[in-house]
Amino acid sequence: MTAPQRRTLRFETLDEMLDDARDVVRRPHVTVRNWTDGQILDHLARTMNCGFDGFGFQAPLWIRLMIKPFRNGLLVKPMKSGYRLPNDAVNLQPEADVSSEDALSRFERSVERLKAEDPQQLHPFIGRLTPEEYRRLNLRHGELHLSFIVPTE
Repeated sequence: MTAPQRRTLRFETLDEMLDDARDVVRRPHVTVRNWTDGQILDHLARTMNCGFDGFGFQAPLWIRLMIKPFRNGLLVKPMKSGYRLPNDAVNLQPEADVSSEDALSRFERSVERLKAEDPQQLHPFIGRLTPEEYRRLNLRHGELHLSFIVPTE
């Protein structure tokens, strides 16, 4: 039997991302790789909230300069997997034992907040983003992480 493969996702709206998260975690599913479904949703919620509340860290200048030419691609193209969070990115680390239900509730609140409010914080890797750019970046980030939750029926 082969291991399940990640899903290919593309979200145009925050509601599409929210609907997918609700659907996939409420159905029988498996997660591909290391995090549970709760950890994935908790991480996505934390990242969205950091756009309002601050990230608590900043990437080194050389990384920010290296990423700058790819800024627009990060907002449009699918994100690649395999990046590790820096050690000082504690605000983005999911809780080890977060339940699916609690994480989905946090994720729902964070998406609603992102729909209703405009994030203003500097992104630790990209720098200044408009509210719409923040929303697009969160859609790309959601596509990446939610692709690791795979329905089994």
